[in-house]
Amino acid sequence: MQSGFYKQRSTTDNLVRLKHLYRNSMQWPSFFDLEKAYDTTWKHGIMKDLFDAGLRGRLPMFIQGFLMNRQFQVRLGSHMSNIFKQEMGVPQGSILSVTLFALKINYIVKSLSPGVECSLYVDDFLICYRSKFVHIIERHLQRSLNKLQHWVDSNGFKFSSAKTVCVHFCRLRKAHPDPQLLLNGTPIPVVEQTKFLGLIFDKKLSFIPHLQYLKNKCLKALW
Repeated sequence: MQSGFYKQRSTTDNLVRLKHLYRNSMQWPSFFDLEKAYDTTWKHGIMKDLFDAGLRGRLPMFIQGFLMNRQFQVRLGSHMSNIFKQEMGVPQGSILSVTLFALKINYIVKSLSPGVECSLYVDDFLICYRSKFVHIIERHLQRSLNKLQHWVDSNGFKFSSAKTVCVHFCRLRKAHPDPQLLLNGTPIPVVEQTKFLGLIFDKKLSFIPHLQYLKNKCLKALW
């Protein structure tokens, strides 16, 4: 489901997939974002995933040496802080770091319940479930949310509470109760619209808010 860091793949793949999932029936997707994903990547978890993927020999030893025994300092003006050991995270700016991060984050999709759809672009993650009955949607999504929370706790990641939202996509005109979904014991806010990979999705998928956003942005550029 990953479209980031792959040739001939882009944000368009994820956006079209979400549009296609909406086409047939109502659904509730939840949009996630990981806090400081690169800085909190679990090094031991990367080595475990490499082993589970069947990688043996000198290459895993090279990668382990690449990740371990890294230190850093902070400079403020002419003053330097003490030296600290970097226990978590992958080095920023390295091509190898991109591959290792993708290897680690891609395993998140395996924690989902059967029938729950997902989309992943680097660390921007989305899950959704389609059904005509609200209580069925809530049950399946909540089950997956519990598994996702267990996965991030076990792998050193953390969901951003400010960027994690829920949107109810539905073509029906009659009123619907808002879903009651919890992430780590905290209710996920239900919003009318949200931005996903640069595109604003509203609950009717009319794209009118996105067009208004583009219009305002163009008007500001003209002035």
